[in-house]
Amino acid sequence: MVVSRTHADRRLSDTEIREVLCEGLGELELAGKRVLVVIPDGTRTAPIGLLFAVLGDVLSSEVEALDYLIALGTHPPMDDAAKGRLLETTVVDGKAGSSRIFNHRWESPDTFATLGTIPGAEVAEETGGMLEMDIVVRVNQLVGDEDGNTPYDHILVCGPVFPHEVAGFSGGNKYFVPGIAGQEVIDATHWVGALVTSQAIIGVRETPVRRLIDRAASFIPTPRSLIALVMHGQDLRGIFVGGMEEAWLPATELSAELDIVWVDRPFQRVLSVMPEMYDDIWTGAKGMYKLEPAIADGGEVVIYAPHITEVSYVHGHHLDQIGYHVRDYFVAQWEKFKHIPWGVVAHSTHLRGDGSYVDGVERPRIQVTLATGIPRERCEAIGLGYLDPAEVDPEEWADREDEGVLLVRRAGEQLYRLKNQDHESKEER
Repeated sequence: MVVSRTHADRRLSDTEIREVLCEGLGELELAGKRVLVVIPDGTRTAPIGLLFAVLGDVLSSEVEALDYLIALGTHPPMDDAAKGRLLETTVVDGKAGSSRIFNHRWESPDTFATLGTIPGAEVAEETGGMLEMDIVVRVNQLVGDEDGNTPYDHILVCGPVFPHEVAGFSGGNKYFVPGIAGQEVIDATHWVGALVTSQAIIGVRETPVRRLIDRAASFIPTPRSLIALVMHGQDLRGIFVGGMEEAWLPATELSAELDIVWVDRPFQRVLSVMPEMYDDIWTGAKGMYKLEPAIADGGEVVIYAPHITEVSYVHGHHLDQIGYHVRDYFVAQWEKFKHIPWGVVAHSTHLRGDGSYVDGVERPRIQVTLATGIPRERCEAIGLGYLDPAEVDPEEWADREDEGVLLVRRAGEQLYRLKNQDHESKEER
C-alpha cells in the first residue's frame, strides 16, 4: 500500500505532509523498533529539515531508536555544522537530540559488510551484454551484514526523485547503491551508465543501471520502506510512502511530468546557473547533464558557478590525470585507463557528453565551458573550455530562446529534452 499526496500546480502544505507521514508510517507498524532513516546530503533540493522534525514528532515516542545515515556516495563527509544546516536543527558530536546522525564513510573499509555477489552471467543479462563480470555488493553495515545481523529493525529511505544521468531517475534503492555502497558496485553501475551514455539514459525509468541497483539492494536483509519526494524547484509537490519499488514508481511518473521540460528545437548556447549547494564540478556537472539533450550539434553549454573553485574535492587528482573525454575515447584505450576508478571515468564521459573517437581524433558533439573559480589553465588541461565568470552577466542570456540562447536560472534538477527526440515517450514512463 502506498500513501500519497500530490499537487501538480502548488506546493504541499506542512499540514498535508504531516498527514501523509502519519498515515503512511502508521501502516509500517514501527512501534518499539529500531529505525534507521537514510537521507541525502545537501546536494539535493528537499525539505529534509521539515521531514526530520515531523519524523521526530511522529516516531520518537514510539520507536526504540531513530537514527539517520547520510547517503554520501563518495561525497565528502558532513561536519556537525553542515548536518545542522541539512536538518535545520542543532547537531553536536553527531547527535541531534536523541538521534545519531551518521556519515557514510565510503573511504573506510570498516564501514562495510559484504552481502553477496551478482554473478557475471546475470550482470550480462541485465546490461544487454555491455558488462560481464561478478559484482561484489558491499554496503554500510548499519543496514545489515552477510550473516543477516541487523543493527536496526527497519530502514526508512527518505529523499527526492529526479531525472538522473546514471540511473535514469534517482531515489528509491539508489540511496543504497551508490548512496551507502562500496566501490565495486559503484564503479560497475556508473560505468554501465557511461556505456549507455547520459543523454540516452537520463529521464528513463527502466534502465540497465536501475536493474543492477535494485538487484544489489535485494541483498539487504533488513526490511525497507520509502518516503519518496518529488520537487518542482523549491516546492515539494508530491510525497509517497510505502514499499521501495511501490512508492518509487509513481514518484518517477510525477517527476517526469514536473521536472522534464520539452522544447521544440535545440539551443545553440545555454547558460546553466548553478546554485551554491553544488560546491565542485563533480556535483555541479548536473548543469550539463540536464541540458545536453536540448543542445544542438556544435552548440555550447556554459556552467556558471563563480563559487566553485575545485573540480572534485575527492576525485580531483584522478580527473587532473585523465581529463574529460567522450565515452569512445576511453573504450578505445581501455587498457590505458582501466586502473582508474570506473566511477571517475564515467563522470568524465558524462560531463564531456556524446561524441566520437576515430583514428586517434576525438570529436565531442558539443562544447562544455566552465565559468567558475577554476583557472583557465586547469580547465584547458582537463579538456574543458574556460570563460571568465566576471565577464558573464546572466541577464544578457535571458529571454533569447528565439535566438537559440537559453538561460537556466537554477540548473541541475530539471531535465530539458526535444519533443521530437528519439526517446522514451511521456506515455511510456
